[in-house]
Amino acid sequence: MNQDPTPAAAVAPRPARKRIELPEPGAAQAPGPDWRARVAAYVSLTKPRIVELLLITTIPAMLVAARMEHDALPSLTAVLATVFGGALAAGSANAINCYIDRDIDQLMGRTSRRPLAKHQIPPRNALVFGLIIGVIAVLGMGLLVNWLAAALTFGAIVYYDVVYTIWLKRTTPYNTVWGGACGAAPVLIGWAAVTGHMSWMAWVLFAVVFLWQPPHFYALAMKFKDDYIAAGIPMLPAVAPARRVAIESVVYGWAMLLVSLVAVPLGSTWVYGVVALVTGGMFVLECHKLLGRVNRGEDPKPMRLFHWSVSYLTLLFLALAVDSFLM
Repeated sequence: MNQDPTPAAAVAPRPARKRIELPEPGAAQAPGPDWRARVAAYVSLTKPRIVELLLITTIPAMLVAARMEHDALPSLTAVLATVFGGALAAGSANAINCYIDRDIDQLMGRTSRRPLAKHQIPPRNALVFGLIIGVIAVLGMGLLVNWLAAALTFGAIVYYDVVYTIWLKRTTPYNTVWGGACGAAPVLIGWAAVTGHMSWMAWVLFAVVFLWQPPHFYALAMKFKDDYIAAGIPMLPAVAPARRVAIESVVYGWAMLLVSLVAVPLGSTWVYGVVALVTGGMFVLECHKLLGRVNRGEDPKPMRLFHWSVSYLTLLFLALAVDSFLM
């Protein structure tokens, strides 16, 4: 008995074999990452916003140094060479810092978008890039400005990457305090670029920035405390009670205010004195507010202090620049 054939509609059609196109010899391959994205990644390694903040202190220091030492403005060549060299040096230190910290940057939300954490740049390339621009910065400073400024520039890079990043940052809760020396170095570099030596005013301005940095960074570390705990970095807010952090911020704030006023008898005018007193007073007040919120068990809102600290430093050194024309 013959059976009816299975209806054609009931038979599942055999899938068509996908044809694989092989590139012909010499054919162009798919383009790699956009060159603009690569450039942006290398620029990001230098942490431009930090570089900008460092340069805010350099130029006013140069203006004051030139007025006090030579009763004139600094030469345009010295200013441009110092600003450009300082930007390259800070970028170099930051790029090398990214190379050294690439392991912990992946563990912290705040730093997880950095180029090495996202694998946008090979680590070796980042290190070579940082070293090259660092060499250019130091040699350029020495050849175009003077060798004291170049030596200070070299010392700041080494201090930040070796003393702070490799040693202090991972071993002591006072990493931010002692690491502050490299953040205050641009004041000395700017002064040396104009005069070729140091003076009491240079060291006072250095001390202001040095004392400013603990409250500034403590506030940021309070905000991102969990990041530092996850990465095993002993920032003070990650290992100490919030009250202790707030008390230390108050102490450093008062010390910063008092030291900033020492610049007045050393030669600055009433313009700087008024701005230093008012803005410094507001800085200290914000530190006390932080302590008050912590004592009451409220949200400490540390970023209020952080943002005001940036405004304080900008206003203080802007006043210093204006003051240099009144001396």
